[in-house]
Amino acid sequence: MKKTLKYYGPAILWALFILIICAVPFNTPGPPGLFFAGFDKMVHCVLFFVLSVLYCAGSIRKWNTRSIRIEIAMKNTIVLISFGALIEMLQMRFFTWRSGDWNDLLADAIGGCMGIFGVMITSNALNHEKS
Repeated sequence: MKKTLKYYGPAILWALFILIICAVPFNTPGPPGLFFAGFDKMVHCVLFFVLSVLYCAGSIRKWNTRSIRIEIAMKNTIVLISFGALIEMLQMRFFTWRSGDWNDLLADAIGGCMGIFGVMITSNALNHEKS
């Protein structure tokens, strides 16, 4: 357990931040889009993009590789989408002041996949540069 926290500590802290943000009731007057239509989806996408980058960085350090392997990327994708689904289920069932939305889960998945893809491209480019 301690070893997992050593590698995935920043990702775990960011995941807790996401969970808290998604549990807080927002009682703002005006339209539900806050700043513009789709702002909520963009926030979900960015939060999960950062989470996936932190999670992939932990995976690279844990497995002591120079880049992320495809099987690790697939596992990370499943974990991130499952976490997004858990948040949406909690919003539907327990956080009654919030509403779970399939579109939020889609934004979570897109942000997570964008982050994993970005880490794969960046690590491959850095490794190609070193060789």
